[in-house]
Amino acid sequence: MNEDRSSRGQPPKNWFDKLLSAFSAEPKNRQELVDFLKDASERQLIDYEALTVIEGALQLTDMQVGDVMIPRSHMVVVGIDQQPRDFLPTLIESAHSRFPVIGETADEVLGILLAKDLLPLITDHQAMEDFDIRQVIRQATFVPEYKRLYSMLREFRETHNHMAIVVDEYGGTAGLVTIEDVLEQIVGDIEDEHDVEEEADIRSSDKGTYLVKALTPIDDFNDFFKSDFSDEEFDTLGGIVMQKFGHLPRRGEAVVLDGLEFTVINADNRRIRLLQVRQLSPDEIADLPDED
Repeated sequence: MNEDRSSRGQPPKNWFDKLLSAFSAEPKNRQELVDFLKDASERQLIDYEALTVIEGALQLTDMQVGDVMIPRSHMVVVGIDQQPRDFLPTLIESAHSRFPVIGETADEVLGILLAKDLLPLITDHQAMEDFDIRQVIRQATFVPEYKRLYSMLREFRETHNHMAIVVDEYGGTAGLVTIEDVLEQIVGDIEDEHDVEEEADIRSSDKGTYLVKALTPIDDFNDFFKSDFSDEEFDTLGGIVMQKFGHLPRRGEAVVLDGLEFTVINADNRRIRLLQVRQLSPDEIADLPDED
């Protein structure tokens, strides 16, 4: 007769013990562990959502802040000498909650402005006139591009900060990273009321650019931009762009296809989500290097 483990003074098996006992051999390296877990998912020992979280957590150990940061060119910033009437429209349009405050250039980040600190300006006209950004900005945290993401997540948790400024090897501003950027590598995309998921696949941005979802069907993209991309190999725009890159690109990376410049605006460690598309001028096309 089989005795119960607890009757022999042994603790009951936890879920991972049960998982291991379902297989003849334990994994000897991380790739074997991932394959092991995928097999477990197929056997319905763990569900798919749990599998993706575990995979994301494992990948976090290999990733650096530079892999997920918002590049400097896409940062929404506030100048230290700007008045609320000058920067409020931009802040409201961006719908972010934190903004780097800069001096003469983006390399001179002086602090972080929280949107909640601007709430008194809504009802108090005099507060708008007397507002001094130097009195409300918070201290900025600076981290190198090569900082490991798991270390960055630990720092966010310990310091209760939600944003850090990323600096390059020369001390210049490379971009910024938020706690959401890190968490999305583990749990996938974190949607909020300001994300574009429910908006049109293609929408006008500014200065002749468009924001285009990577999942936009190729036929729809061709109709809008009068382009002629083939849909024989891929169904969506993201597939074509990914093939051109030859790797999963970071935010801010750009590639040119048939006279159109595609810049990655939103991506995680699994897929491209959002692209900025711009029609190049004839002069810009003429200056492009010849492809081998």
